[in-house]
Amino acid sequence: MVQSLPSEYYADFLSATAKARKPSPIRGLYPLEARPGMISLLAGKPNAATFPLTSVLIKARSPTDPQQELTTEIAGKALAEGLQYGPTAGLPGLIEWIYGLQEYEHCRGKGEGWRVSVGSGSQDVIHKAIFALVNPGDAVLVESPVYAGILPTFESLGCEFISVPTDSQGINAASLRSTLENWPGPKPKPKVLYTVPYGGNPTGMTASKERRQEVLALAREHNFIILEDDPYYYLYFGSAARPPSYFSLELEQPEVGRVVRFDSLSKILSSGLRIGFACGPEAIMTVIDMHTAVANLQTSSLTQAITHALLESWGYDKFKVHTYSVSEFYKGKRDVFQRYMEQYLNGLAEWDTPEAGMFFWFKLLLRAPGAEGPVEEDSETLIRTKALERGVLALPGTVFLPDGAKTAYVRAAFSLLDESDVEEAIKRLRDVVLEARHA
Repeated sequence: MVQSLPSEYYADFLSATAKARKPSPIRGLYPLEARPGMISLLAGKPNAATFPLTSVLIKARSPTDPQQELTTEIAGKALAEGLQYGPTAGLPGLIEWIYGLQEYEHCRGKGEGWRVSVGSGSQDVIHKAIFALVNPGDAVLVESPVYAGILPTFESLGCEFISVPTDSQGINAASLRSTLENWPGPKPKPKVLYTVPYGGNPTGMTASKERRQEVLALAREHNFIILEDDPYYYLYFGSAARPPSYFSLELEQPEVGRVVRFDSLSKILSSGLRIGFACGPEAIMTVIDMHTAVANLQTSSLTQAITHALLESWGYDKFKVHTYSVSEFYKGKRDVFQRYMEQYLNGLAEWDTPEAGMFFWFKLLLRAPGAEGPVEEDSETLIRTKALERGVLALPGTVFLPDGAKTAYVRAAFSLLDESDVEEAIKRLRDVVLEARHA
């Protein structure tokens, strides 16, 4: 029997904004419309008789035979759901499919104190989760380097970033422990830790099982919630078995409820569908849904219906086959990029080989061997000016550091380029580094 934390436990975690939220006076009553015999005068839903769409056909490659094209039709009740306003948390069919997926992938079943909230991409529900848990000025734990796209949300709340260093094995748990054990007495400890544990953006690192277990133990010991942002979970292509997720590993703890997991279908189905979902404690999901109800009402019913129809037609086993083929595709892209890195940047840069995701994180060696005098460990000017002038776009590492410190690191995405463009881009970067060394 899985023991989950009681709902009262989260009272001290919810932000003042979250506690002030009230259920939508209209959407909060939607479930009552399903009662037998109920005549609803509730919502101003448009009459479906005015909708011009009569069916939607989806053609998709078969996961088991890419040469075969499968057709799925959305019509009848499924189309009616997809064309109308729907439940704030997501269409029931898609939510049930997600419950099954999380049991299939992470061994997490219903009745463990968690539920699902579907968002317009995982960034949507992450943003809402942060507002649900963080007050203006709060200290927050973030891995460093950190996904740059999440920093503006924390910055809009005036948060104090407490950087937790990472390496190729994930978050440095010893450093995290030291930070928490030496925390200034009167100051409230951070309530959340943000991490991207597979194919981290920007570093490409994948956290080991042992590091995850250490971080989970610290979450229990020091009372914080792990925000597990996992858009690259299905893009793992390491040679070893994929480490279990935080969401899965917390089953080893005496109780569950200290992980909020965020999944994305953008990298494995389509980024344009804008479908992601959060899985976490009921109390937190409820506040996220209340935010959605007043911000954007719900995630698009039609994209949810399309997504559910495709996934349902595959089932979990074929979904697994599809995600494996996607990860193998990106492994091939990674291998090409690494080959040219070794050919042109050997001795000019250092890096760890990513085992998941879409990024290389590498340090430019701007000082020539044996050179004397100080050299600035800063890639920003080089990447924003010299590389740009030579026709290469990349991101300087400073944008991924919470404190914006100078760094010689650079992030390069390898997901889109063909081999000839990869080679040319890295040759141009080589020229930039050589020029800097002789400047």
